[in-house]
Amino acid sequence: MRAILQRVARASVKVDGYTTGSIDRGLLLLCGFTSQDDHDDMEYILRKVLQMRIFSDAEGKMNLSVQDIGGSILLVSQFTLYASTKKGNRPSFIHSAPADQAQVLYDEFVHMAASVIKCETGRFGADMQVELINDGPVTIYLDSKDRQ
Repeated sequence: MRAILQRVARASVKVDGYTTGSIDRGLLLLCGFTSQDDHDDMEYILRKVLQMRIFSDAEGKMNLSVQDIGGSILLVSQFTLYASTKKGNRPSFIHSAPADQAQVLYDEFVHMAASVIKCETGRFGADMQVELINDGPVTIYLDSKDRQ
């Protein structure tokens, strides 16, 4: 599982002009899956996301997690995180999980996250418009297969 984590002042996602998810201070999490991902991969990413100390404390140091500040998460599926650009100019998505498998993984990940923190979502497989105010900016790449 791969994820792009962005610290936001606010973020929202729309599908066909309708807002499907919106948060204030918290994290926008773009997440993609491969066919080898399982529950352990999702637990790893969720744990990292929830414990990542990237919010400022009273002294202005990045020392607080999203849970520490009472923030929320906006989860958006993003199969393009597994794009391969090695050949030519058109990305290949052969490493992305097939849509039916990816939706099951995404739904499970949303359920896991929503059980521990306020969580909003986009709509899996939809053409989405994501708006955000990136706070910092702070943007972090996570990969469950690269735990070094």
